Formats: sequence, C-alpha cells, structure tokens
Amino acid sequence: MYDIIIIGAGPGGYVAAERAGRMGKSVLIVEKENLGGVCLNRGCIPTKTLLNSTKLYKQAKNSAPYGVYAGDVSFNWDKAMSWKNEVVETQRNGVSFLMKENNVEILKGSAELLEGKRISVDGKIYEGDNIIISTGSAPFIPPVPGSDGASVVTSDEVLELEKLPESIAVIGGGVIGMEFASLFSNLGIKVDVIEMMDEIIPMMDKDHARVMRREMKGINFHLSSQLLKIEGKKLTYLFGGKEESLEAELVLMAVGRRPNTGSLKKTGLDINKGRVVVNEKMQTNLPGIYAVGDVTGLSMLAHSASRMGEVAVNNICGIRDRMRYNAVPWAVYTSPEAAGCGMTEAEAKASGRNIKTASVLMKHNGRFLAEHGKTAAGTCKVVVDAKTEVLLGVHLLGGISSELVAGAAAMIESELRVNEIKQIIFPHPSLSEVIRDAVWAIANAGRKQASCSHMQPKE
Repeated sequence: MYDIIIIGAGPGGYVAAERAGRMGKSVLIVEKENLGGVCLNRGCIPTKTLLNSTKLYKQAKNSAPYGVYAGDVSFNWDKAMSWKNEVVETQRNGVSFLMKENNVEILKGSAELLEGKRISVDGKIYEGDNIIISTGSAPFIPPVPGSDGASVVTSDEVLELEKLPESIAVIGGGVIGMEFASLFSNLGIKVDVIEMMDEIIPMMDKDHARVMRREMKGINFHLSSQLLKIEGKKLTYLFGGKEESLEAELVLMAVGRRPNTGSLKKTGLDINKGRVVVNEKMQTNLPGIYAVGDVTGLSMLAHSASRMGEVAVNNICGIRDRMRYNAVPWAVYTSPEAAGCGMTEAEAKASGRNIKTASVLMKHNGRFLAEHGKTAAGTCKVVVDAKTEVLLGVHLLGGISSELVAGAAAMIESELRVNEIKQIIFPHPSLSEVIRDAVWAIANAGRKQASCSHMQPKE
C-alpha cells in the first residue's frame, strides 16, 4: 500500500512524485518508457536542443555585421543529434536522481487503472490511498488519405531522422509545427506550412503572428488551407475553393495532440471528449483519483502539467491549493522567438472589457539593438483594463522572449496595476525593460487622454 501511486513520469508525474516524496509520502511512479515523458524524450528538450544548434549555425552565417567572420560555416546533423541525445540522457539521469533522493519507487511497465484505487502492472496489483493519472498525450493524425505513407512523420519520428530532407511540408501552424518549420528553415531547407486557420499560432497576438511570418522569409505559408491527400511527395490541399498542390520529400504532421485515455475508460472515470474531467484541485469524479497534465486537455504545456502535479499533491496532503489558468505563460522557440501570458487584445475585447494597449519596438532597447541590429523584428505589447488599470496581458516577439515572460506571468498572477509596475526596478541594459517601457507608454497615454494606436508597430 502506497500513499500515492502516479501513472506516468512526465513533467506532471515526476514533479508530483518529487513534491510528495519531500513531504514524506510513500510514492510509486509507473512509467512504460523513459523517465521525463514526452517533454524530455520527444518534445521540449530535444526540440530546443536541435533548434539551438540550427540558430547557432544561422547566427554564424550572418555574424559579419557584428565584427565576427566565421569563414566556411557548415552544419553536421549527426553531431547535432549526438548532442541532443546527450542532453536528453543527462536530463533523464537528473530525474532519476530526484526520484531516488526523495525515496520515490520507480516501476517500469504499462499501468492499468482498476476500481478501488488500484492499478495493475504486468499482472501484479498495486494499491494506493491516492492515484494521480499523468498519462500525457500523443500526436494526432488526421484521417487524410495517404497520411500513413512512408514519407509522413510526427514530432516523435522527426527527432530521430538519420539525414536531413531536401524539402519538408509541415501540416499545422501551431507551436509544434512552427518550431520544426523554423528548425529546418534555419538550415536552408525548403519549408512549406499548410494551416487550416487564417493565422499561425492561435494563442498569439495577431499583430505579432503577422510579423513573425514576415520574418520567416525561408518558409512558404499556405493559410486557410485544408490538406486533402498525400500521394508520395505530392500534397493536395484546398485553398479558396480550388485544389492546389505542392511537393515535399518529407511531411510532418503537427496538427495537435490527443490525451492518452485509452486505458482509463473502464473505470467509471468521467471522460468527456477524450479528456479526463477534473476540478480546480485536479480531482476527478472518483474519490482519491486525480489527473494532471495533457490527459486533462486543459492546458497542454509541460509547465502547466508540473503545476497541476503540485496542486494535486498539496490537496492530497491537506494543503489548500487550486489550479489557475489566467496567468499561464507560453513560448515559441522559433526564429524569432515569441511568448505571451494573459489575454491578447482580441480576447480582452471579446470579454467585454474596456481596455488600453501599448506596443514598443524592441529595436529602441539598447541590448536588443546591440545584439540583433536595426532591422530585426521585436515588439512588446501590453493589455491593461482601462477601469482598474490591472495588467491583463503581455505579448512578446523577438529576442529572448521566452526568458522575459516569467516576469510578466508574475505581474499578471499578482494582479499588478500600472502604477505598481512603474515602481519596479528593471536591470539596465536588459531586454526586460521593454515591458516597463510599454507600461509607461500606457501611463503616459492615459495622462494625455490619447489613443495608443500610434504606438502600434509599423509594417
């Protein structure tokens, strides 16, 4: 008998296990593959490792304006893959160490959830006072003719490519699709992106999404387009009521992910539209059964899963806690990077709020100019409630946006107002100052009782 049994050792499961172990709970974590789940083994970590390698290559080829002449620059895919594998293995060992340090028992195998807070692994029954389901998600393959062809891969397989393709078609312009499109484009490979929606990256500010596409000069975008079929290297899609086609050596399916609930359906667990239903405490409809991460379908991000795991463990241990989704940051590690937290301008308006917005260009920031030059795209937009002056959203494009957004998340989570943010001291010179500058632009415009529309980035 264990205090807590956790099914799945991804960022939701292993963080929950670590936190519970630190609280003195007896914990069993079951994982059918490698510790770290999709994020560490086939997602966040390997993708960002390869992306960094391609960014370094691109920077080396374009470093002359900064006084750096790299000479004959080349890219070695095998070496990049070797480094990616080394990073992943190091991180796996780190997770294993955390489990041992906190007395978490690790069991390798496929767990089946049974009635009465029990699980079965390879025919053996394990029982716990509480169970946390953290079974994650898998790539979704749309029912398109030819989608099972030899040239079609998902994000799982593309991270194990033995050689680079001459061209690639990415189906889906979301976070996963755009990161891989950026990765291959950085290497000079021909990239086509087919996206059903009228814009890429749905949670992104529309102004920023448009500028991002403009900056990704090596990528051909086919928006408002529906993939119809794949025949070898030929892809046929529908655009404006007409059939169009293109050719690519490799096709990457990146249209989204589906929660892994297949082994959970015979237990009486409330599963709606393929997702385990939970409340703000991560409790399911079954007493003592919790669910966290992608399997809930609520916020399919690694850091959301980790926070959900903490919330579940805290509630199991009698500590009042709840999951809040209004200040969950996101980041896209493309070239250029983008990140955001809170409401976009469109979302805030749709909610019926009276808002104020301001944007500042990053090229007016000293560090950004020094590191990226005069022509690189970069913008920070803030969204504020006009009545309360509470910060509702921060949206970033360019530079190290992924590193700045945590500060924005803290401000939104704390419901800081414009005057409170103005009093925060930001380091100089740092790119983080763009957030302060945008907030000051809101304050200055408010005093002048003028519109902030003139502060929007020019195309």
